[in-house]
Amino acid sequence: MHPFLIDTHAHLCDQAFDQDRQEVINRAQEAGVSAIVMVGETMEDARRNLELAGQHPCLKPAAGLYPEFADMVEAERLIDFIRQHAARFYAIGEVGLDFWIAKEEAEREVQRLVFRKFIELASELDLPLNVHSRSAGRQAVALLLEQGAKRVQMHAFDGRYSAALPAVEAGFFFSVPPSLVRSRQKQKLVKLLPLFCLLVESDSPVLGPDVGQRNEPANVMIAVKAIAEIKGIAVDAVLAAVRENTRRLYGDL
Repeated sequence: MHPFLIDTHAHLCDQAFDQDRQEVINRAQEAGVSAIVMVGETMEDARRNLELAGQHPCLKPAAGLYPEFADMVEAERLIDFIRQHAARFYAIGEVGLDFWIAKEEAEREVQRLVFRKFIELASELDLPLNVHSRSAGRQAVALLLEQGAKRVQMHAFDGRYSAALPAVEAGFFFSVPPSLVRSRQKQKLVKLLPLFCLLVESDSPVLGPDVGQRNEPANVMIAVKAIAEIKGIAVDAVLAAVRENTRRLYGDL
């Protein structure tokens, strides 16, 4: 039992958990996960996250517009909703850029415009940004730096260390999922990233240790152990660092 480990990025509002959400939360707590940051991809997710957080005190709601759904009208609606309920949200996310989905420059520009809006909102409300940057690591980091973002979590970063370095220097954090055990890219990245910028996440129900298997928050301990192995340090040292890093970004959850 390692208390106070926090899953900093999970989709517990996902219908994949509708049949056994309480059991999933119980297993997480038994594994030492004391809090779970629930990110959202849509307005519906934002509402659902608030509802679930009301039922389960260990769930910490966030709200954002996933890059695939980037739309200025929808972004403004969600921003209004977040402002109305700002005291209840712990982060803005999942927001960012996805150039794997958006191949055309016009689509990418909409993603950038929407992302800028959420960066501004996070600064206004002094909330952490929980950032998606698939196939757009350098571009997302550049935009965050350009906008003066301060409290930033790069979730499941898929870029090279050279793309991550400006973010490390700016004090951003990088959250690592259990899929670390099967991803050469993530293993290389974690080996080079300093321990002081690492967090753990599950990204449940995806990015688990096994392809095609539903992931859940209890598995963040797998990420902790993998980080320790890759860096050649004790598991307890990783746990202590990850806890402190999470506190530095999120405060006491």
